[in-house]
Amino acid sequence: MIHKNRRMQLEEFQRKILYSFQNLQLLNTALTHSSYANEMKNKNVIHNERLEFLGDSILSLAISDYIFHQYKHLPEGDLTKVRANVVCEPSLAIKAKNLMVGDYMLLGKGEENTGGRQRGSILADAFEAIIGALYIDGGFQAAREFVLSNLSDLVELAVQGNLFKDFKTQLQEILQSKTNGKISYQVVNEEGPDHAKIFSVEVYLDHQLLGRGRGKSKKEAEQNAAEEAIEKEIHKYE
Repeated sequence: MIHKNRRMQLEEFQRKILYSFQNLQLLNTALTHSSYANEMKNKNVIHNERLEFLGDSILSLAISDYIFHQYKHLPEGDLTKVRANVVCEPSLAIKAKNLMVGDYMLLGKGEENTGGRQRGSILADAFEAIIGALYIDGGFQAAREFVLSNLSDLVELAVQGNLFKDFKTQLQEILQSKTNGKISYQVVNEEGPDHAKIFSVEVYLDHQLLGRGRGKSKKEAEQNAAEEAIEKEIHKYE
């Protein structure tokens, strides 16, 4: 049973993705993280990992089908590279952020308090889960339309060789084309027990702060800092 406020949230999200679910519970599940389900064990809440598993395959098929027919000149090896760049976590996370998926997620308190609504891995997984939910609710065509409406622009960038491999690489390439300054990442804080540390990282161009990021590893925090730099600061160098 979906309560009234949650139903209103889900109806709002449906308008964003231009699709109306016959079974709204599928969308609710797609937007439910395992951390929330674990905190609600006594209520038998279902999380999105099974839908994510399904959506991952549907996503790969939809993109494979599209690039196979759209780019007839590309050999198998190039098709594989294009698909890999489009369906990677950074690509899906950016598109999930464009849809504000994080605002509609059900998260456990721990994930909520450590920036889970903006964490790339959570958003990318939810994006795939939404694809899985669309496939079950409306068939391959519904899932395909969602995939292509959100990712076809990234396919073109990947074909041209201009799609990022990761945020750190993208930031480095953009800055190196504009300045000779040195990019550095600094861990500014560590909190929590050893088995569940949260790292805070800042990225600098010489001595200028470009972005901040948090994560469960230094690598994740660095990626998040680079992403913020790209989103909020990089226009200064264009």
